[in-house]
Amino acid sequence: MFRTEKSVGMLKSIAMIAGLAILLWSLGLPSIRFADAANVTSYSDTLSDSAPSALSDHTIEFNAPTEAIDGAETIVLTFDAGFDLSTIGAEDIDLLENSVQEPEAGWTVGTTSNTITITMAGASIAAGATTTVVIGLGATEDSAGDSQIVNPASEGSKEISVVAGPEDVGTTNVVILTGVTVTAAVDTVFTFSVTGTGAGTEMFPAGATSTGVTGSTSIPFGTLDALTASSGAQELAISTNASNGYVVTVQLSGAFQSSTGADIDGFNSDSDTPTTWASPTSPNIADEDTWGYWGVTSDDTTIASRATQFADDFYIAASTTPREVMQYGGPTTAVGQGIGTTTVGYKVEISSLQEAGDDYTTTLTYVATPTF
Repeated sequence: MFRTEKSVGMLKSIAMIAGLAILLWSLGLPSIRFADAANVTSYSDTLSDSAPSALSDHTIEFNAPTEAIDGAETIVLTFDAGFDLSTIGAEDIDLLENSVQEPEAGWTVGTTSNTITITMAGASIAAGATTTVVIGLGATEDSAGDSQIVNPASEGSKEISVVAGPEDVGTTNVVILTGVTVTAAVDTVFTFSVTGTGAGTEMFPAGATSTGVTGSTSIPFGTLDALTASSGAQELAISTNASNGYVVTVQLSGAFQSSTGADIDGFNSDSDTPTTWASPTSPNIADEDTWGYWGVTSDDTTIASRATQFADDFYIAASTTPREVMQYGGPTTAVGQGIGTTTVGYKVEISSLQEAGDDYTTTLTYVATPTF
């Protein structure tokens, strides 16, 4: 049989390698072997903040398929240059197997500026199990984490490698990217309406009702009879997106008086403290404040500026000084008693001493103030 020169050369090479292996074996020297290392699987690193130079938590997960990580074996995580791990300590790291924390007594931590080495000291992670390493403020085992990894200052793809146990290795990447700034504008919204009501309108829930009809711009009490109260109500409604809500006040342009200068005084000596209505049954001829008076009430019982809240048939005096009749502390639609709607009631009652006059008048002004 004929052999080509190439075949002869190949056989010589094989013979030399075999002879060298036999010689090394006979001398007890190490022989050549091929590594059995395998790639880790499902390897990922999730950052809490991917912006350049930002402080970030890292949640690293992988599966080491070859064999368990136990004994004094290690998990070594190596971060690309640019990551700064200088403040990371054991308290900033959790180790989990299949989402169950390994007690810190079962492993130790060593760090450099860009590596973390976890050394087993009783803990064990089975082959094929999911290993999770939490780094940063999200670490909670034994003590809460107080430091985070500083991201590289430059944008781009960055590498994080792992060596798990003696054989399993892997590499993953994260992207450092400047955050996207999202902006928007919301126009301010504020609407306020005043609506008249009919006779029989409740001026307080399950309480006194009005005796007359009102409009959005008028409260006609009509001709007053001694010791016969007259009343009317108006509905206030507000819609707003003001973050701190609103306040509504009411004030008079001047005294409720006739062209002759006679006036109907404010209830309870012009007091701003809600007080139960009392008829002027015992007027003092020497004190015209007792001859007749009028007042205002509201079904908004949450007005905190008064020591006593409004209640059924409680009134304060209408005044040239603004008096709160409605308020709410946040955005609202025109719905809900004391939230988006309020009934404001007005009541007048005179004695037989009240001066005659067919033109008693004053002007009410509502002021609605939102706080955005």
